Amino acid sequence: MRILILNGPNLNLLGTREPSIYGSDNLETLMHHLTEKFSNVIFSHLQSNHEGVLIDAIQDSEKYDAIVFNAGGYTHTSVAIADALAAVKPRVIEVHLSNVMAREKERHTSLLAQHCLGTISGFGFDSYVLAVEQLTR
Repeated sequence: MRILILNGPNLNLLGTREPSIYGSDNLETLMHHLTEKFSNVIFSHLQSNHEGVLIDAIQDSEKYDAIVFNAGGYTHTSVAIADALAAVKPRVIEVHLSNVMAREKERHTSLLAQHCLGTISGFGFDSYVLAVEQLTR
């Protein structure tokens, strides 16, 4: 199985950005953890702060069986990313490190959720682990 781990804006700052909310580990640690835990999965990873780069990755995702996607702030604002997700075949699970429903009101709406199998939120890096576990069942 091939899974794309796709991360949006500001996730490149993990480990230093608001560790009380997002934890002290970085994306490299996340990818190492996933690779160790799921040796039967071929992972690719992309992080971008740019909406168009994320859309291009989604549109080019036909080589993957699934996408685990943390769109960051674009979750709540990007109709363009939602449209891209609606147009592709790989299964998608939306993930968030923090519990977005326990945060600011503007984070309570996901424009992407209707195009995803589900949303996993609030479990830190385990949000990604739970998504991969579901996809590999």
